[in-house]
Amino acid sequence: MYGFEALTFNIHGGYLEAIVRGHRSGLLTAADYNNLCQCETLDDIKMHLTATEYGPYLQNEPSPLHTTTIVEKCTLKLVDEYKHMLCQATEPLSTFLEYCTYGHMIDNVVLIVTGTLHERDVQELLEKCHPLGMFDSIATLAVAQNMRELYRLVLVDTPLAPYFSECITSEDLDDMNIEIMRNTLYKAYLEDFYRFCQKLGGATAEIMSDLLAFEADRRAVNITINSIGTELTRDDRRKLYSNFGLLYPYGHEELAVCEDLDQVRGVMEKYPPYQSIFSRLSYGESQLLDKAFYEEEVKRLCLSFEQQFHYAVFFAYMRLREQEIRNLMWISECVAQNQKSRVHDSVVFIF
Repeated sequence: MYGFEALTFNIHGGYLEAIVRGHRSGLLTAADYNNLCQCETLDDIKMHLTATEYGPYLQNEPSPLHTTTIVEKCTLKLVDEYKHMLCQATEPLSTFLEYCTYGHMIDNVVLIVTGTLHERDVQELLEKCHPLGMFDSIATLAVAQNMRELYRLVLVDTPLAPYFSECITSEDLDDMNIEIMRNTLYKAYLEDFYRFCQKLGGATAEIMSDLLAFEADRRAVNITINSIGTELTRDDRRKLYSNFGLLYPYGHEELAVCEDLDQVRGVMEKYPPYQSIFSRLSYGESQLLDKAFYEEEVKRLCLSFEQQFHYAVFFAYMRLREQEIRNLMWISECVAQNQKSRVHDSVVFIF
């Protein structure tokens, strides 16, 4: 019952909520980012990160460092924290935490299938997969020739199996079909996660509904922009939009018929929460859109920590940590390629 979580929440969730709020206090601050942006080499970045919570993961790395090493070690910290929380969690929190990783599973499936299509080495692809999205039979994805085989041979035993029902076809896998598969899977996953959160009720349902609706709307905008000028029909486009969110259903109807970025902008400016995002962009400019969406998402994720006795803080913490890793990757790449003038282009400050 909404408002009464405080009575019973701490019996099972209190310890882990305290843990995740402790982890959140270890996220890098604006001062840390300013120092990182002044670094001249990757070893300087490592030296600065050694004074943060990433210290134990980076301190024994020999020079010369590579960007991939920094990202790998920072991701390892997130994975260790996630595994610790999952081991301690009881139902329904353990299921909630598992839901948080399904997006990575979908990305890994798409990465391996696309890589195999372009005849890349499977071992090399596995190394690029996100560790939170790994499952036992992932290496055997390489043998599948079409969606039906992909499901029958590999995915039937994974948590993604129910999401595949909508996209099983006998068509051969090509770049277009794989992208449609990714978006169909994501749609089914987000809708399932949304229903699960609604079932939990209380503050979890309220806050997660907002966060997932934002994710669904962002995906709808990205699908629209990426499909402009392709052979994807309006009906196909509409089928890839999630059946919830602020844009559902009228915004989806309008987005489905958009032919260029300015039309997308016209649709989105009718919705006050997204008006501020699009007002920052000049006409015809889509490069800064991703950053604007990330900044809005970070703002919403930080707000979820303002309330207590709910599970959304676990989702928020994982997303914020992933954003931090993206920031570190961008800064490291800029330093490694001697492009320090562009270092602020994609960094999204969290606090």
